[in-house]
Amino acid sequence: MTNFYKKRLLVVTLICLSNFGFSQSNEIKIRFIGNAGLNLTDGKTNIYVDFPYKSGAHNYMEYNQSELDSIKDNSVFLFTHRHSDHYSKKLLRKFSGKKYGNWNTDELKNLNDSIQGFSIEAFKTSHKFTFKHYSYLITWHNKKIFISGDTENSETLASQTAIDWAFIPAWLTTDARDKGIKLGAISKMYAIYHIGPNDKITNDKKDPQIKLLDKQGEIITIPY
Repeated sequence: MTNFYKKRLLVVTLICLSNFGFSQSNEIKIRFIGNAGLNLTDGKTNIYVDFPYKSGAHNYMEYNQSELDSIKDNSVFLFTHRHSDHYSKKLLRKFSGKKYGNWNTDELKNLNDSIQGFSIEAFKTSHKFTFKHYSYLITWHNKKIFISGDTENSETLASQTAIDWAFIPAWLTTDARDKGIKLGAISKMYAIYHIGPNDKITNDKKDPQIKLLDKQGEIITIPY
């Protein structure tokens, strides 16, 4: 084989490997930080949900300083409400980026234009001890991700269809069961989060649609 054809073969091989690597990276990664704290990224944009919060607030999960140190510049911060186990105004001030919560949900539409393949819808949902609590439906790269926050009522979740992953607390599953709402038909997968250190939450039936987020640092991947 001449040097010319060897070079052509090498170029073709590199292009194929490059395309393969690109296709393999087409996924949304969701890393569990603690409580209802999540980091969502498609490799280009970083979204933090209910983080930073006050570490150890209300006897819920603590986290290491490294979690704060690893926050990327110009990230998006999204909060369901401002209870201290979900939100810290003092910590949030340290970071640049777009910040959204129960104080400015009307501005969320700006994200639809600034993030590729992204849209978000806010739902005002009930939660004890706060008048302003929101759940969110994120559609990103045609994947639907529902973030419930702390709401105790499952009606908003029940009104959705074809969700890929829903992040909900255990008490929402209890509410749905009591109301005869069949969660299995609403979302392909459920992540049960905001599990306290002393909570006894199990998946005794080994339901393949349920993942317990009781270990900080766990990662969920959603290929697209």
